[in-house]
Amino acid sequence: MENIYNFLKLSDRLFSSGMPTAEQIPSIAENGVQVVINLATSKSEGWMPNEKDLVEAQDIAYYEIQVDWDNPEMKNLTEFMNIMDRHKHQKILVHCQANFRATGFIMLYRVNRLGWAEENALRDLRKIWNPAEYPVWENFMKKSLMKQS
Repeated sequence: MENIYNFLKLSDRLFSSGMPTAEQIPSIAENGVQVVINLATSKSEGWMPNEKDLVEAQDIAYYEIQVDWDNPEMKNLTEFMNIMDRHKHQKILVHCQANFRATGFIMLYRVNRLGWAEENALRDLRKIWNPAEYPVWENFMKKSLMKQS
């Protein structure tokens, strides 16, 4: 699983990454992951139309929330946070194309639902990318943090 593009182990139960390949899906199960949340869209590089089938064949719950890179929406984030809450005691892999959306949504979840300090939640995200380089995402994150406070 560590070979998946931009893979991060965030805790004993939470992992994030870029898009896994079909060949990497079995390693997700071998690492005890019970839930996969895919935030990429069908336009994302490496998109697998059969990912749901491949993941579920490994006896892993699969969720797909297509988050438009150029227009992330609050409804996407709310759906993500509700899924995370439902499965908080399970091992979860959150992925997208390059682990930008995934680390962004996880950061927002940690602050808004788990009560983390924003600076602490940003540490893992910054290992992969800098939202300041993507104004749409910087603004979305600021708005999302304000809505929850």
